[in-house]
Amino acid sequence: MALILLENTRSAFNVGSIFRIADAVQAEKILLVGYTPAPTDRMGRKNEKIAKTALGAEETVLWQQYTSAKAALQDHPNHSLTIVEQTPTATPYTEHTATHPMFVFGNETEGVLSSTQQLTTTHIALPMHGTKKSLNIAVVAGIVLYHHLTQKNTRNHNGRV
Repeated sequence: MALILLENTRSAFNVGSIFRIADAVQAEKILLVGYTPAPTDRMGRKNEKIAKTALGAEETVLWQQYTSAKAALQDHPNHSLTIVEQTPTATPYTEHTATHPMFVFGNETEGVLSSTQQLTTTHIALPMHGTKKSLNIAVVAGIVLYHHLTQKNTRNHNGRV
């Protein structure tokens, strides 16, 4: 199963959308890092913006908060860190295969922290052909996670893991 790590994602609406995607692809858990908003605050109050776009997935998808991606990776040592971002070393997402990936999605404008990028050499991205060189983080998450799910199901269907 895949883990989804959201690092300093600003928009609660994007976080909520990714909760829905996580539910749809049966992701193992969402790891919220840095100032990424959580479905509930420390007082247990619901984040209405997340709830608006998650449509209940925030109540069924497991999630956990971390101070850093390094701490999250230490808690999940069987997962391989995969940064999803336009970087000079990124390969097309369609070429990526992993049994237990931890997909990292960064801040909507600043991207993944350099300290997190240094934790792995696995960087994947969606090829951009238009004048805009990026997509909304939730859109990218949906494409990458559905691709992973399809690859996983294909491997399992063919008897290979």
